Amino acid sequence: MGKIAEELKKGKKMVSDGAWGTFLYQKGMKPGECPDAWSVDRFDDVVDIAKSYIDAGADMVEANSFGGTCFKLEHFGLQDKVSEINEAAAKASRQAAGDKYVIASVGPTGKMLMMGDVTEEELYDAFKEQVIALEKGGADAVCVETMSDAGEAALAIKAAKENTGLEVIATFSFEKGKNGYRTMMGLTPEAAAEAALDAGADIIGTNCGNGIERMIEIVKEMKEAYPDALILVHANAGLPENIDGQDVFPETPEMMAGMVEGLLDAGANVVGGCCGTTPAHIAAIKNVVNDYNTKH
Repeated sequence: MGKIAEELKKGKKMVSDGAWGTFLYQKGMKPGECPDAWSVDRFDDVVDIAKSYIDAGADMVEANSFGGTCFKLEHFGLQDKVSEINEAAAKASRQAAGDKYVIASVGPTGKMLMMGDVTEEELYDAFKEQVIALEKGGADAVCVETMSDAGEAALAIKAAKENTGLEVIATFSFEKGKNGYRTMMGLTPEAAAEAALDAGADIIGTNCGNGIERMIEIVKEMKEAYPDALILVHANAGLPENIDGQDVFPETPEMMAGMVEGLLDAGANVVGGCCGTTPAHIAAIKNVVNDYNTKH
């Protein structure tokens, strides 16, 4: 298996996995429980989630490690278990993935650099501890995701690049406002792409916050600024609608699949799902990507 970026540069479009959180709740996770700890305590269930996406046709699967830094695990009194939890998360996905790729999730810490909550060194060290364990568990890459701050994203990317041999994917979450798309910290898609590429990311992109329709616009902005960039998209199943106090994501697998070709035409190289997406969504996306690869 070559590197993901090398495969994408040959012109092949690929498929990633879908949502994890909903799946964990379906398997019995209680509100207030630590999702990441399931990689140790409920290992087989975590393998099962990853395998369901591989069986649906995903070329790569994330790991249950989104909140795996010491800062996030501290909320559950598990800050001294960073290595154990992340290594187990990567092992679970590795076991499920077989000859497919494992792109282990690295989410934001919840600490704000600009507010003085944390120093750059502390953030870097936290990400370093996490990514070393993910590599040890068998990950091929890390997916630094749901980022909104250029500084935090850059530190996560550098920690992986300087301390592991892992490929690095970096994705940001955007909201649409009157001035176009911005992250919570005010970054445009172009500025986010610049920060990630400058820090050494192999693949950039966007996840969460939007369905495919809006992701097309975000990808176009990134591609216009950086025509050679490789782009991954993890889209929600549309924008959530509140029904009886529950956030429900309205797009069916068929609805999402109907927009995938437009996303690929805009310049996306990898398409997967975020909130509200299931193995059925990934299977539908895979069919479109297969057809696209055959035609192009």
